[in-house]
Amino acid sequence: MLKVRDVLITAVWEAYCEDIVAEGLKHLVANPSSSAALPKALRKQIVKELGAEADELAVWQLADAGWRTVLEARIDRLAEERNRRLNTPKTGKINELFLTELGIPKISATWNWTGMTKASAEAKLDRFVELRGTITHRGGGSGKVRKTQVKAYYGHVTRLVGKTGGRVNRAVEDATGSGLW
Repeated sequence: MLKVRDVLITAVWEAYCEDIVAEGLKHLVANPSSSAALPKALRKQIVKELGAEADELAVWQLADAGWRTVLEARIDRLAEERNRRLNTPKTGKINELFLTELGIPKISATWNWTGMTKASAEAKLDRFVELRGTITHRGGGSGKVRKTQVKAYYGHVTRLVGKTGGRVNRAVEDATGSGLW
């Protein structure tokens, strides 16, 4: 029973990250007054993506109000990619997700609180995700998963959700003048 909870907590963490990224991107598309208000890292990512296309004039899609159309099309494409790509929500992949999709560099930099450094928060998440991988892919962990471990994992993910959501909210509010909530 406890192993199932551990797997589910990781699935909830993964789904939360995917959902908050999508929500933030939709907010950025719907609310900024101009493309200049978008996070610089996001604008750079979009130019990089368009530059990789075979059409050498692809960047012209951004002209006038075209940037909004490009971002809207990006929402669906990225959702499809996330469903295939983010299956191990460890720190590195989560940082990459938020940078690539929202232009927020190193979201894990906000993962600290009294008694928990950023490095410790990252390491703790990664250990729990690895444990989930062991349970899921090999049918069991190295030893038993204790109730205290599951409670600690749940508490840790709850804190990460709060810190991550707060950072996304600040980023979209900086870009649009209004937060997600």
